[in-house]
Amino acid sequence: MGTPKRKRSLANNEAKAVTKTLRVSPRKLNLVAGLIRGKKVDHALADLEFSRKRIAQDVRKCVMSAVANAENNHGLDVNELIIAEAHVGKNLVMKRFHARARGRAGGILRPFSQITVIVREKEEEKSAKPAKKKAASKAAKPEVGAKAAKPEVGAREKKAAKPAKAAAPAKDEAAKAKKSAAPKKTAKAAAPAKPETAKEKKPVAAKKTTTAKKATKETE
Repeated sequence: MGTPKRKRSLANNEAKAVTKTLRVSPRKLNLVAGLIRGKKVDHALADLEFSRKRIAQDVRKCVMSAVANAENNHGLDVNELIIAEAHVGKNLVMKRFHARARGRAGGILRPFSQITVIVREKEEEKSAKPAKKKAASKAAKPEVGAKAAKPEVGAREKKAAKPAKAAAPAKDEAAKAKKSAAPKKTAKAAAPAKPETAKEKKPVAAKKTTTAKKATKETE
């Protein structure tokens, strides 16, 4: 087998297929190509098989050709293939005419287009994702046994903290003064009893007179 004339333009995990002279305008073909971009090969073939577009069957053949190239020529895994690219281009344009009034002719353009499908094996993406997840999990978990670092207190902060400690005894003294003042208030509340009124004293005088009468009777 001879050496290739030029270097391969695709990566080692890619393969492509090109279909030319499709009897459809590039604008209509691009609508079908947009259905399969970025999808897995199995899903893309299923979408094309049940599509109602006339040109979808020709695009399906192109996708199957790209898959066959990847499997047979480059030894890629068919189950891991995705549609990496599907771009559309112009091809030849046939010019026709139809008769119009007064011997004139009306132009008719019948465009052709072409499609290029590139499939890619996505093993590298799978291997890269777990590595990122492990790195993120390590960064999220704190180290076991690690003590939280205490913030360093500056000299100014220490000086500012000392007056606060000195102010604590002053508060205690104020609280004691309030407690000592509390009994005075209670003493004021315990005012001396009011003197008995004249009405209350009358029964006492009546008792004295009765005792005096008894004493005179006894002497008699």
